[in-house]
Amino acid sequence: MFETLKNVFRVKEMRRKLLYVIWMILVIRIGSQLPVPGVDSDFFKEWFAKNTGDAFNFFDAFTGGSFTQMSIFALNITPYITSSIIMQLLTIAIPALEEMQRDGEEGRKKITAITRYVTVGLALFESVAMAIGFGRQGLIPNMNFFKGLTVVACLTAGSAMLMWIGERITEKGVGNGISIVLTINIVSRIPSDLSLLYENFIKGKTIAKGLLAGLIILAIIVVMVVFVLILNGAERRIPVQYSRKMVGRKLMGGQTTNIPLKVNTAGVIPVIFASSIMSFPGVIAQLAGKANGTGIGSEIIRGLSSNNWCNPNQLQYSWGLLLYIVLCVFFAYFYTSITFNPLEVADNIKKQGGFIPGIRPGKPTSDYLTKILNYIIFIGAVGLIIVAVIPFFFNGVFGANVSFGGTSIIIIVGVILETVKQIESQMLVRNYKGFLNN
Repeated sequence: MFETLKNVFRVKEMRRKLLYVIWMILVIRIGSQLPVPGVDSDFFKEWFAKNTGDAFNFFDAFTGGSFTQMSIFALNITPYITSSIIMQLLTIAIPALEEMQRDGEEGRKKITAITRYVTVGLALFESVAMAIGFGRQGLIPNMNFFKGLTVVACLTAGSAMLMWIGERITEKGVGNGISIVLTINIVSRIPSDLSLLYENFIKGKTIAKGLLAGLIILAIIVVMVVFVLILNGAERRIPVQYSRKMVGRKLMGGQTTNIPLKVNTAGVIPVIFASSIMSFPGVIAQLAGKANGTGIGSEIIRGLSSNNWCNPNQLQYSWGLLLYIVLCVFFAYFYTSITFNPLEVADNIKKQGGFIPGIRPGKPTSDYLTKILNYIIFIGAVGLIIVAVIPFFFNGVFGANVSFGGTSIIIIVGVILETVKQIESQMLVRNYKGFLNN
């Protein structure tokens, strides 16, 4: 990885791309500090401090603290992520969108354009809900129509601008623009989280106890990162043999290849889906000002909040953790089912004259792939759950209360690995071009 970065700075074109990414990151962080005109930032900080651990912590972790400060990037790219997920789900439900996806580059451009419109629509809806919900509670002093309109316009424009920046990083930078924007936001919260861990577990302790606590915290983080690296790299390779055939006067084929099936086939999507669904009722309750009420509804919302899980004094709310685990497993299977079609893969292998050794072509191959896929999806889902649940356990039992968790670590590690691969592939293409030009 470090050798790759060293080589990048030696090449003018790649150095320019990397500097462009750094410049865009600087713009993002500056925008994250600019408050929305007309809002009382102090009110929101006080409100957030009183309600720490609520559903909005999920959004604040993904926005790099912009949500807490109610900056122009408070919504961040969460509307874009949501719209992308919606479009992926609609693609399998609406034949016209499925046909667009099969149309190659032209179809993908149309789907991307629709995703942008959906993103702006979602950002507009969320900003209106926040302006009305929080405005009534005191976020917007002397609230009127024009003040509310200003807040809505700033939040919507900020989300749209971040989407544009992400696309520019993909086009003019090193790729993975949206993922890089999300990762930078998460990484920006790590220093404050480490400071919080220091305050809770190290400060004021004896040197021996403080050192032991620091080593334990470091060991947990390192183990989780290593586990995520193993989970991202693990794959099951299915061997495929292609029969030899005559093409003209030449005998072609006969080679052996494989189908790499990643253990973590769905990536971090199941965790994001599960977290989003479980935080949604809490968000609605907060906007309505009924999050701290009494009754069955409030008890359900407390159970859905991860802040109440694994707490020895409130074990009755840990049922939410069980629901979270079930949702993670469900979405791991669901997302893989819409991104990988065993029947289509089996048909393609058969058309190209290939077969899996010991398995007949056609439906038996499809059934075999489905069986293997179901097995490795479960292993990947269990791995994701382990990484996601460990922070919940320490937050509940020891009161760590940090914003970064298993989801953040999975995203950071995954994006870094993917970005390095993108850089390496661009360097490889450049070397090939240089060789051909010579």
